[in-house]
Amino acid sequence: MTHDERQTIEIACERLIRQFALLNDSHDHAALAALFTEDGSFARPTNPDEPIEGRAAIHAFFRDRPARTTRHLMSNIVVDVTSATQACAHSYVLLITGERGEKMLVGDFHDVFAFDEGAWKFARRRGSLAFAQ
Repeated sequence: MTHDERQTIEIACERLIRQFALLNDSHDHAALAALFTEDGSFARPTNPDEPIEGRAAIHAFFRDRPARTTRHLMSNIVVDVTSATQACAHSYVLLITGERGEKMLVGDFHDVFAFDEGAWKFARRRGSLAFAQ
């Protein structure tokens, strides 16, 4: 794999991480779920050991939870390309919620990506908290 091919994959995966945050905050649940492979999984940072399995279930989870104002700030994104069709990443997340933005959680995401249906998608997204609540 060439340097340019590796860079293109890294950029696509970094974009997925940022898109996830923006779509989550804007409550665009269908578009958020479409970022996952059909059999993808998602585990919230506050519940890392109970992943939601499958694109349809991920969509239902986000669609059915109570609406709230949030901002997910993603940083320190490092993508490792493992092949032309697979990559993984680690990133930090700062979640700000509350009526006045007074509640904050700091955590991590460990992601596995797959080239699927002609695009890069999350195959697995597992969050965890860096600090106890």
